[in-house]
Amino acid sequence: MYQEEFKRWLAADLEDPDLKPELSRIEGNNDEIKERFAVALKFGTAGLRGVLGAGTNRMNIYVIRQATQGLANWVKTQGGTQTVAISYDSRLKSDVFAKTAAGVLAANGIKVRIYDALMPVPALSFATRYYQCNAGVMVTASHNPAKYNGYKAYGPDGCQMTDDAAAIVYEEIQKTDVLTGAKYMSFAEGVEEGLIRFVGDDCKKALYEAIESRQVRPGLCSTAGLKLVYSPLNGSGLVPVTRVLKDIGITDITFVPEQEYPNGYFTTCSYPNPEIFEALELGLKLAEETEADLMLATDPDADRVGIAMKCPDGSYELVSGNEMGVLLLDYICAGRIEKGTMPEKPVAVKSIVSTPLADAVAEHYGVELRSVLTGFKWIGDQIARLEDAGEVDRFIFGFEESYGYLAGPYVRDKDAVIGSMLICEMAAYYRSIGSSLKQRLEEIYAQYGRYLNKVDSFEFPGLSGMDKMAAIMQGLRENPLTEIAGYKVVNVTDYQKPEETGLPAANVLIYKLENNETVIVRPSGTEPKIKIYYTTLGKNLAEAEAEKEKLAAAIEPMLV
Repeated sequence: MYQEEFKRWLAADLEDPDLKPELSRIEGNNDEIKERFAVALKFGTAGLRGVLGAGTNRMNIYVIRQATQGLANWVKTQGGTQTVAISYDSRLKSDVFAKTAAGVLAANGIKVRIYDALMPVPALSFATRYYQCNAGVMVTASHNPAKYNGYKAYGPDGCQMTDDAAAIVYEEIQKTDVLTGAKYMSFAEGVEEGLIRFVGDDCKKALYEAIESRQVRPGLCSTAGLKLVYSPLNGSGLVPVTRVLKDIGITDITFVPEQEYPNGYFTTCSYPNPEIFEALELGLKLAEETEADLMLATDPDADRVGIAMKCPDGSYELVSGNEMGVLLLDYICAGRIEKGTMPEKPVAVKSIVSTPLADAVAEHYGVELRSVLTGFKWIGDQIARLEDAGEVDRFIFGFEESYGYLAGPYVRDKDAVIGSMLICEMAAYYRSIGSSLKQRLEEIYAQYGRYLNKVDSFEFPGLSGMDKMAAIMQGLRENPLTEIAGYKVVNVTDYQKPEETGLPAANVLIYKLENNETVIVRPSGTEPKIKIYYTTLGKNLAEAEAEKEKLAAAIEPMLV
């Protein structure tokens, strides 16, 4: 079957000039053809993500058209405004894919609001809500390597699409022939017919106002003299992040020149992910040269932010997503209580794989901390529940250990723009009182205990990768672990049993050990990886790290 599909593509009059040479190059190579055509990219709650190229298992204009026709079929059943918002980041072909999606929607009589230049995930979530759209589309592959692109679909609430809606869209996609099944008109025609319109300045202004209204100590930054090094990692963060920082008074910003402007090839790092050291290396070097107080980096679609903080001895230290989540939670709680802006019965939200240290901090400030499944849409879901109850102002902060933060209900996805603003404000505040981020973090550990949170990832590439991952998870369920590294397992939580967890089903296992440490096993939702999350405790960092190594040595043989 895949050979037949290959021949059909080879014979077709393909509009993208990059596709035909690729098809000609692999002619006669069964493995290469199979890899591109044996399966189709599956549309799920994270939308689509794949390598750029020709074929049903690749990201190209035809797969985009097919996916958007499926989305259009769903939108047409939804009533409402019959409008879809679109944004895109700096990845290769992101602008082409965004305009292609707009052309399909317009040909289906659906109105489109598209940004006139690349803008990040939070801007897409905001526009979806601002224009009361039925759906939103963000063209991005987040922090994947340069050869990838993707297509994230959002519901009317500005959250990533629910399982139910995604299942309907996927069903419609399967009914649509990838080469010929989608309705399509050119972007220019859609604009001429008034179906495609750009996002207005009013919407952009409202987004910036919503972000800036969440300052904890307004006015502080304009006098604090914070010195910043910033890298947008060649992505979409440059304009919105610097606009907000300058608005609140942070003007001493040095950009990492090689990573300042959009560049989908990400030539300075193979993985433009602020979670990994290689992506921050140039920024760190520049921070040392300029003696900056803080180094900040946002990923290509600017929904995650990573930092390096200056320590009292002049060195720089990377801050993990868990540590930053705890620092921000602590800062927002203490600051809002001090300023009298803390709502009654405040609520914060974190994912189940994020640090339990946050629970201790929230309890100290009298904040209800809710734990939800991994994926920021579940944090968005908690905001929606508060909104439905007329209590949306109770939400003060949400975070995931993978560098995602949100401090307001104006969007329903993680937002590196507000994350950057609050991190800078927090750093400026501690600097203004003769302290530092490092000092405050050490104070938190002294108060609550030395927690260490580490994640190990195991990759399972190729067509058989998903099967191997499924077999490993099945094995862990059929033969439950009773001990890990000599520590007795006192409790196993299987998130595939919603009747026990009170949350929707998810492929996650959490092992609580007799010494209060935890091990979490979770396959990634977007990549062929199994992730292991460790939370260990010690009298000091060295002891907590030794504990982690001990647990990892016991777990690793089960995953190879």
